[in-house]
Amino acid sequence: MKEITKKLNGEIDRLTNKTFKFDKRIGEGWFSGVYFLKTKKIAEEKLPNNEITMQFFQKSYAVLCGTDEVIALVHTFADDPESLEIYALKDGDKISPNETVLTITGPYQSFGYLEGIIDGILSRRTSVATNVYNVVKAARISGKQKPIIFMGDRDDHYTQQAGDGYAAFIGGSTAQATHAMNEWWGKQGMGTMPHAMVQMFEGDIVAAAKAYHETYPDDDLTLLVDYNNDVIQDSLKVAREFGYTLKGVRLDTSKNMVDEFFLREPEIMGDFDPRGVNPTLIFALREALDREGFEHVQIIASGGFDEDKIKAFEQENFPVDMYGVGRNLLDNKIGFTGDNVLLNGKHEAKKGRKYQPNPRLKKVHYHLNMEMAKS
Repeated sequence: MKEITKKLNGEIDRLTNKTFKFDKRIGEGWFSGVYFLKTKKIAEEKLPNNEITMQFFQKSYAVLCGTDEVIALVHTFADDPESLEIYALKDGDKISPNETVLTITGPYQSFGYLEGIIDGILSRRTSVATNVYNVVKAARISGKQKPIIFMGDRDDHYTQQAGDGYAAFIGGSTAQATHAMNEWWGKQGMGTMPHAMVQMFEGDIVAAAKAYHETYPDDDLTLLVDYNNDVIQDSLKVAREFGYTLKGVRLDTSKNMVDEFFLREPEIMGDFDPRGVNPTLIFALREALDREGFEHVQIIASGGFDEDKIKAFEQENFPVDMYGVGRNLLDNKIGFTGDNVLLNGKHEAKKGRKYQPNPRLKKVHYHLNMEMAKS
């Protein structure tokens, strides 16, 4: 994936070979509200010379994402798309409540039936980008930016992975779990072992680690250590076996489980919840590794982490080096609205809405490989 964005006389020229895999049925109206399709037909037959301006906004402070995808959509499925006038902000721009992020001007029958699809793209992509941005921001409260791994492959339909992965990248995540999540920004998926690999070796974490390292010797060796619900002992086992070759250990203890450490050391149980990945367990693991000279081994925490939990960990400077986050990054919290606000150059909108020019918008000249746009 290669994308070049440059300014020309105050406008934006976007040249891209992103392969947006649109369903060809979009052009047949399959994914559009029927009321939009009926309006398209009436406009064609009764008011063919109309010109409308459609304006898009949302109601939160957010990180915008989805504009490139929307512009490609319009240029793929609109009638005579080159005649449309499009102004837009860029993916990654910080936006305010009610700020106009996109306007499209042209005949309603050319593009109006795409309104709901545009809303959906902007809502989904901006929600994910904003969720990730907030988590990334929380992960640097302690003064050092801790990397965020986007692990949302099991939390949503697989067809969403490419777009969600790109939105996560826009939000600031630097690693994603699948190749599909990296498709639009030209990287590959990142990951080492799941619980299934340890299970294949009957719970023997050292045997599983040896098999992994022998098969993928060039990978940084980062191991999942909660399969036996004894993260400290299993971490020490692999650290003793691999020494400096071991780069990190990942804890993914279920929120319903109490690690064996607390059962061996009941006297440390205090006024806290010992289940899942918790601060006391993290501190005990860090201390155990350091005590045996494994200060270089990083600790990756995953399982139920969201913005608030990461913020709590970082405010107390708990010794976590990296966070893995999944489902909580996929919550759709931001909804976009498209309004027709100008008709034939004059203000015309439903009560409560009006044309809201935004000087930050730049005119878009978009060059799209049309043969690659439809799946």
